[in-house]
Amino acid sequence: QVRLVESGGGLVQPGGSLRLSCAASGSILLSRTMGWYRQAPGKQRELVARITSAGSTTYADSVKGRFTISRDNAKSTVSLQMNSLKPEDTAVYYCNLWPSWSVYWGQGTLVTVSS
Repeated sequence: QVRLVESGGGLVQPGGSLRLSCAASGSILLSRTMGWYRQAPGKQRELVARITSAGSTTYADSVKGRFTISRDNAKSTVSLQMNSLKPEDTAVYYCNLWPSWSVYWGQGTLVTVSS
């Protein structure tokens, strides 16, 4: 059974950085577009960034220039480097395929940006 496990969240001050990681069991990452999503309190889950199997990336306007998505197919991992964090980036962050598959939603990792 394929699982996606997110890690790397935490509390950070505005302007700080965090690096999130998503580890996948199985070979699901090898040929799929993967995405990082987030859900802030009281809001719907939204796509933050996605990356194709070939490495092409797309970002939400709200994070463009601050976040970088990357992948390592050999290690079956997808990462999200987040710089210049803002309080509005506070959310639970998830990885999943893009488009997402409901069966692959994990627990996510909480990112809190606060002074």
